[in-house]
Amino acid sequence: MSRLIRFCLTALVLVAMAGTAHANPFSREIDPQDIIDRAQATVEHMATHPEYESLKEDLRDARGVVIFPRVARGAFLVGGSGGIGVFLAWDDERGDYSPVAFYSLGSVSFGMQFGGDAAEVVMVARTQDAVDSMFGSAIRLGGDASVAAGPVGAGRSATPTADFLSYSRARGAYLGMSFSGSRMTVRDDFNEAYYGESQRPVHIIETRRVDHEGTRALRETLAAFRADAAPEEDAPAASETRAQERESSGGVRPDNFEVESF
Repeated sequence: MSRLIRFCLTALVLVAMAGTAHANPFSREIDPQDIIDRAQATVEHMATHPEYESLKEDLRDARGVVIFPRVARGAFLVGGSGGIGVFLAWDDERGDYSPVAFYSLGSVSFGMQFGGDAAEVVMVARTQDAVDSMFGSAIRLGGDASVAAGPVGAGRSATPTADFLSYSRARGAYLGMSFSGSRMTVRDDFNEAYYGESQRPVHIIETRRVDHEGTRALRETLAAFRADAAPEEDAPAASETRAQERESSGGVRPDNFEVESF
């Protein structure tokens, strides 16, 4: 009888573990291309929502972007929460975004106010230090690089001084969650599976030893947010030209005006 009980208990444990592994967003059963495609949908939906005007502004001069299309509560077998996502960096010389490198996000605290089991997360790397921190094997947010919750809603009273600004959405609710204490870890297995060879993030992002056509749509989507800022950047020069024309024609002098940038 005792042997039968032990056998049944063992079978139940194995079934439970198999079920958890199937639902685990860290499993290699996930298609890397699906993560990229869902990352594109996440950043498009969030950055074009009126509650996230600040995210759209931050993407205009981002040094890099981290996107986790699904961060789940209780994603590990024992405690914790997290998910799989991608990181891209902007290259000033090339004028485009790099191919993606895959990362896992763990030890996320959802907090008592969180009303769902999963969230979409976009983190904007605002400094070169933030980009460089992604080239190690792992990064502890709030330790290796500072992180703050991006402002949500109308208006921005002040820009937080942090390497990363995080934005999140869950079940249609837009949240300014902080990920201080969370850990991002390089997923070499996903990188190798996607590119067909083993490459570290610095070789994917900086030297671009590998590339994949499947990253093109996401890179173009992010680059489009930078392009939206181009007319605004040209606006002061155009305003000065018009003011000079008014001055030469006897109009109001340009030093009577102050141009404020937003």
